[in-house]
Amino acid sequence: MAAGGMEFQLGEYEGAVRDGVEALAGDGFVPRLWERDATLWVQEAEEREAVRNSLGWLDVAEKMEERLGELEDFRREVTGAGFGHVVYMGMGGSSLCPLVFERSFSPGDGGLPLTVLDSTDPATVLAVERRVPAGRTLFIAASKSGTTVETSAFGEYFYSRLQAGEGDAGGAMAVVTDPGTPLARLAAERGYRRTWLNFPDIGGRFSALSYFGMVPAALMGLDVAGMLERAVRMAERCRAPEADNPAVLLGAAMGELARLGRDKVTLVMPAPLADFGAWLEQLLAESTGKDGTGLVPVAGERLGAPEVYGGDRLFIRLRLTGEDDGETEARLAELAAAGQPLVTIDMEDTLDLGGEFFRWEAAVAVAGAVLGIDPFDQPNVQESKENTRRLLEAGDGQGLGAGGAALDREEWKRFLAEVEDGDYVALLAYLTENGETDALLDELRLRIRDELGVAVTVAYGPRYLHSTGQLHKGGPGSGAFLVLTADAPADVPVPGAGYGFAALREAQARGDIEALAAHGRRVLHVHLGEDIAAGLKALAAAAG
Repeated sequence: MAAGGMEFQLGEYEGAVRDGVEALAGDGFVPRLWERDATLWVQEAEEREAVRNSLGWLDVAEKMEERLGELEDFRREVTGAGFGHVVYMGMGGSSLCPLVFERSFSPGDGGLPLTVLDSTDPATVLAVERRVPAGRTLFIAASKSGTTVETSAFGEYFYSRLQAGEGDAGGAMAVVTDPGTPLARLAAERGYRRTWLNFPDIGGRFSALSYFGMVPAALMGLDVAGMLERAVRMAERCRAPEADNPAVLLGAAMGELARLGRDKVTLVMPAPLADFGAWLEQLLAESTGKDGTGLVPVAGERLGAPEVYGGDRLFIRLRLTGEDDGETEARLAELAAAGQPLVTIDMEDTLDLGGEFFRWEAAVAVAGAVLGIDPFDQPNVQESKENTRRLLEAGDGQGLGAGGAALDREEWKRFLAEVEDGDYVALLAYLTENGETDALLDELRLRIRDELGVAVTVAYGPRYLHSTGQLHKGGPGSGAFLVLTADAPADVPVPGAGYGFAALREAQARGDIEALAAHGRRVLHVHLGEDIAAGLKALAAAAG
């Protein structure tokens, strides 16, 4: 199969996907999608109304094209006021798109460097504070609900630091949120420089092309107009009949193969856009991981030889024109020859990221219909949040402790021995994110994959709570979860909260462990103590 910049090497699964596309055509999926017909996914009146109020992403690129002037005016205002850096504070759908921009692009002409803060790790908070220029940094708090606990903590911390300085604290703050939220009211009370009110009919993980993504992109001096133009172009392509529709073909492939047991969607990204996988993780996992089913995204994995993979994978590669990656090309060819299904999506250049945001959002809507679930809700996300709040209140912010035990090799081996073909192992790291820890987690991931022949995902906490956390608790019961914590060298108080960032992070780890256990998931908590590197190396050694 091939269609408009996409190549499908599906082998024995091609017939199932063709049948799936034909079934979607028979149901009139494409015209009903653009008519915002919620009965594609849900039937109850209340649920239909909620879905209709979640489909604003269908035309948001066109709306944002009309607002290019105000985005550019804001960039000029900010640079004219003497700011030399932007710190964008948020979680999940509010921050993952900006994180892709930060890690994939350099600032354009007249643009500012961007730092995304989406970790309650106290060392990370302090590192951001030390790295950005004092008095010349604009801090933006982003939250759709306006009540996200992490975003509130970040905002209070840096607002208090600005108040302690000599400048106008409110003038160095801005927010992106929905209308009428507590965050919008707080910004008005404190006289923040700007409040961007987003479109309320867009869910967080579908908001890349809205103010949540385009405000930081504009401040970086990126070609926002070009990115939105590519998105509009892709949206037009996604109005085509089902057999020629790029979103329908991709969504049907993911959904139909998941129904046949190939639910581990392995994302192979081009080097310049390697972190686009982090955005896709949330979109796929939070949208489809419910009602005991779902797509399990595997991002950032180094490709292995055919023999380390089982029969549960679907490989999807994004390829940039002119990209010279012979090693990836050769490895994927080996995997396809061995019977692993492969989808290749060609991109003209990095501006095509705008089109990919839309293609994948629409494809997930298709996959949801194929899987018979509502891709626009997240029914299990609140559990960990409530557990975190209870633990913080019970501990009064003090003396929570890590709540885990040091590595017990026999317990670790028993945990791995329970992993079966078709399962996946999730490494959930409440650790400081840095190059050394990244490499050690990757080594541990590959050791488990190669020894057990199963997919292994890696995620930092609390980021994953707003990304893959829904899948972990609401999706298929095939996950085995290793939660990793470590000592915090020093805590950083959250102003007015009665606790610090270290206590918050520990409560988030423990709260999610409780939620996973309540759903009958296999979960092991290992506390690495002070020497994180030694602990991760010991885990890898004991996995063989």
